[in-house]
Amino acid sequence: MAVQQTAGQDPYFPGNGDPRYRVHRYELAVDYRPGPNRLSGTARINAIAGRSQLAEFQLNLADFKIGRVRVDGRQPHYTHRGGRLRVRPAKPLRAGAAFTVEVHWSGNPKPVSSPWGGLGWEELSDGALVASQPIGAPSWYPCNDRPADKASYQISITTPSAYSVVAGGRLLTRTAKASTTTWVYEQAAATSSYLVGLSIGKYQTVILGDPGPGGVPQHGHIPAQLLPEFSRDFARQPLMMELFQELFGPYPFDEYAVVVTEEELDVPVEAQGLSLFGANHVDGARGWERLIAHELAHQWFGNSVSIADWRHIWLNEGFAKYAEWLWSERSGGRTAQQLAAAAHRLLSGLPQDLKLADPGRKLMFDDRLYERGGLVVHALRCALGDDAFFRMLRGWTALHRGGAVTTAALRSHVARYAVEPLDDLFDAWVRGTALPPLPAPCPGLPSMPSYPPSKGA
Repeated sequence: MAVQQTAGQDPYFPGNGDPRYRVHRYELAVDYRPGPNRLSGTARINAIAGRSQLAEFQLNLADFKIGRVRVDGRQPHYTHRGGRLRVRPAKPLRAGAAFTVEVHWSGNPKPVSSPWGGLGWEELSDGALVASQPIGAPSWYPCNDRPADKASYQISITTPSAYSVVAGGRLLTRTAKASTTTWVYEQAAATSSYLVGLSIGKYQTVILGDPGPGGVPQHGHIPAQLLPEFSRDFARQPLMMELFQELFGPYPFDEYAVVVTEEELDVPVEAQGLSLFGANHVDGARGWERLIAHELAHQWFGNSVSIADWRHIWLNEGFAKYAEWLWSERSGGRTAQQLAAAAHRLLSGLPQDLKLADPGRKLMFDDRLYERGGLVVHALRCALGDDAFFRMLRGWTALHRGGAVTTAALRSHVARYAVEPLDDLFDAWVRGTALPPLPAPCPGLPSMPSYPPSKGA
């Protein structure tokens, strides 16, 4: 049976998110016990009604026990089924009105089922990890789960004192009481629900590089036994940060953290101000350095500049893929042109049925989307020339910082920097499915010969 879609709902996930209102701020207070995998929480959600009177609204929350719901301090009518908490306030909220929702919930968190397996809260052998892209956030807290609805967060996590808690944002306080410790993080920047990252484990914390005056604080949180390998693998991340600020504009958040879990992950996962890696991504030989660059680049492309809905996911992944190539080129590895040629050869032997502008839910994480997305960005660079291209990138990240964008918005933005129209380029690469020819060679970036190329660059 087809799902009726409200205007503004995500076409790939119409059951997630509610466009009839937007959230301004979440204040989450969560108590988690790793042994029994038991979570209890309180959410205070400050929101604003849309252009119409709001007689009811929806939050996404997985199968927890609901203890209490309040809207502006009053008890509403609510139902909780199928991951949707439907709330009908005692009195309809007028258009544009600010309102506050309070939710108390408890239970045993588990991943949300999806076509890609479980998403969101994952119980580890000794701790927990949250990796929510694209619809896993409701696995542990109530939210308006759509990427364009971005809010600030304060997250308080209480857990046994043997564990460290890492979340995106600035650590405000860490308070020990008896056998538990409460960690309070503040993420002031507007954040999509799927980008609220969290890790609970037994970690050693290290400082990555010296940020200097006005620099970006960078921290690593890793199991002690992986520290030697981590120290080599992530040694060049501060240089990546310098390069990406030069090319993309100022880092958009207060600080940046990386977590390496003791367990293996299929792929690293980006969160706001935070990236999560598995133990399998640390080998002491910089074998996965391109992924370090990829996840860092997402802080600009995907996190600060987010997508209006999941049809536009190539904007996140194409720019992050191209950042891998730019890092390789600048650090003495293969040039972006060489990596683009390799990607083009790969794609030429694969099915030609992927449309970047609207890949469909089934293909939104297809490897071809990443590679073709990188090729689009390379084609833009070749068409504009380096000067205009990097001015375009810095303008894009500045103009849309903290916002949400579409493919059409990028097309309009690029046109301001082009001498000649680039409509044919966008139509062929983004709206078409057949693979266009490889772009003619672009001029390269200056290299950093004092730094040896990474393995497999």
